[in-house]
Amino acid sequence: MHYKVVVFGVKDTSENIIEFIEKQICKVDLIITIAPKVLEHNQVSGFKGLSVMTEKYGIPVFEADSYFLKDEKTTAFMKENTFDIGIVMGWQRLIPKEVLDCFKEGIFGFHGNCGYLPFGRGRSPLNWSMILGDTRFNLNLFKYDEKADSPNVFATEMFQINEHDDIRTAQYKNMICSKNLIRKLLTTYMEKGHVEIHTDSKDFDSWYNKRTAADGKIDFHDRTRNIYNLIRGVAAPFPGAFCYADEEDDAHKVTVWQAHPFDEMMDFSAYAPGEILDVFDGKPVVRTVDGSLLIDRYESSVELTTGMVLK
Repeated sequence: MHYKVVVFGVKDTSENIIEFIEKQICKVDLIITIAPKVLEHNQVSGFKGLSVMTEKYGIPVFEADSYFLKDEKTTAFMKENTFDIGIVMGWQRLIPKEVLDCFKEGIFGFHGNCGYLPFGRGRSPLNWSMILGDTRFNLNLFKYDEKADSPNVFATEMFQINEHDDIRTAQYKNMICSKNLIRKLLTTYMEKGHVEIHTDSKDFDSWYNKRTAADGKIDFHDRTRNIYNLIRGVAAPFPGAFCYADEEDDAHKVTVWQAHPFDEMMDFSAYAPGEILDVFDGKPVVRTVDGSLLIDRYESSVELTTGMVLK
């Protein structure tokens, strides 16, 4: 069978993009996702099963038995069918050459950073951008090759990361720009039958490292701004920032979902960094090295009270 427009995805953002293409641009001929059993060996933040798209729009869904698309079922499926153009949304793995070569026009996906590719290649770029305090994000729609985030750029859009954003609102902005770029890509392909890319980047390589849930641990000896950026950079649908109340064990773990800088002028020298100096409406005020942080929303089996030290 021949599939003209194919979307690769495993997340709720994938579902949003599929609905956008189906309703506003053209028919989606196939969705490639992963079977639920793949989650046993792969952490996928914000995972969403996409079989529901068959019920809603009649789009066939192929579930790979490997997130790396190298299982026997996927290999056979690729050999038995033909494909025109692929779009990746919410797929945090490289697409192998054997799959790339099956697509006549190639497979296109997104990657961004504060600069320009190949600067900022690697994992979790939007999370890293927030954690590092970047205030802009260049979102590139680029053509995949065997390497990660190569500067084979079709088009770019930029959006602001402001002080009010957390990772979820940044994802909203990312989705708006993604839709603009996808519309441009598919319109170009349908009108011209070919997509031109640009590979003449003058920038330099740099890499974002892989992030795990353990990287969300808060150090209250750090500056307030850095703690704030960490908390908003790993908020839901990611695992969240965390610390421990008095004792460093699972029973005393505190997941901080939302917080903001409180005050940097008051004299808090009588309190240790991480110490809760007061609680208002159930919201702890915590001393940092250069001020204080108000925890707006947290999750814990212990209640946070004045005098506790968050470690």
